[in-house]
Amino acid sequence: MALNLKDINTNWTLFLDRDGVINVEKNEDYVKNWNEFEFYPNSLIALPILAKKFNKIVITTNQKGVGKGLMTELDLTTIHANMVYKIEAMGGRIDHIFYCTDLDNNSINRKPQPGMAFQAKHLFPEINFTNSIMVGNRTSDMEFGRQAGLHTVFVATTHPETSFPHNAIDFRFDDLLAFAQAL
Repeated sequence: MALNLKDINTNWTLFLDRDGVINVEKNEDYVKNWNEFEFYPNSLIALPILAKKFNKIVITTNQKGVGKGLMTELDLTTIHANMVYKIEAMGGRIDHIFYCTDLDNNSINRKPQPGMAFQAKHLFPEINFTNSIMVGNRTSDMEFGRQAGLHTVFVATTHPETSFPHNAIDFRFDDLLAFAQAL
């Protein structure tokens, strides 16, 4: 049975990608420090709306820049701490951030593999994957969602050429705010 977005309630979990969903993704590069981090203005409007709709909001993000030595894990945790502070200051919420610094594309924790979803379920046993949505800007995010049994929402911020309908995409929106408003 197809999901009706209006059926989503506070028992649901929202999985979010970071780069290209919450913040501007650097083309062929990495956001290596807080000075390089730039929110999409609409994401700061969307996150308070989403905080009221979902029981848990978790970020699942591949961060190969750490694995490549282009930034440190401290740089990454500093970015995340500042990002969460700004989101909370706007009335939003992030319950946890899961990240994978592995270079091996076959790592269980690197999207599109579902390892970070299983980490979230371990930390928050109340998560029910059938009542969860993954929002991302790449087909690898959608494949991650499919492999974990999540519903999927594609935001066309960075890859508007991605075809839709698509077997891994349940819904498509221009950005995170358009998704939040559809709820």
